[in-house]
Amino acid sequence: MDQGLTSVEACRRVGINSRTGKRWRNGRGAWGKDKARPPVLAVALPEGPSRYLREADRIHIADRLREKATIRQIAAELGRSPSTISREIRRNRHPGNGQYRPHAAHARAQARRPRPKPGKIGQNPQLRGFIQHRLSIRWSPEQICQALRAQFPDRPEMRVAHETIWAPSSNAPPAT
Repeated sequence: MDQGLTSVEACRRVGINSRTGKRWRNGRGAWGKDKARPPVLAVALPEGPSRYLREADRIHIADRLREKATIRQIAAELGRSPSTISREIRRNRHPGNGQYRPHAAHARAQARRPRPKPGKIGQNPQLRGFIQHRLSIRWSPEQICQALRAQFPDRPEMRVAHETIWAPSSNAPPAT
């Protein structure tokens, strides 16, 4: 399949039933006395630590919960504390049926995350007007910053770095 073959064609070439190929590709959940089996080629999780759980981490948690893995096993696989996994599951279980749904959990977590603070330029109309006017007469951001320092020497709220003028979070209206 990595060579662009369909699942059925790949199974035929390897000489296995397409149902077996599907189990190899997707893994198998626990059923009766049989234990769950991971896919032959496990999905690689993003490298490196992150402060927040990623969507891939949440999908991994959901998959392993369906396979009846313990919280400690899941935590070890993700390189997280068991309390982090436990808290994630507790916060994001569906209230009706108790299932953990990773995409809904990720959406809720993103909604709970603090958004960046409003930009300095967007909060100060006088600063925004000063910058807007200078941009409209084609001053460079460096020139604008120097002019701000010269015109408002005792007002730190009227100073910005030249990078801030072009930053999308600054809420500065585009130059006309």
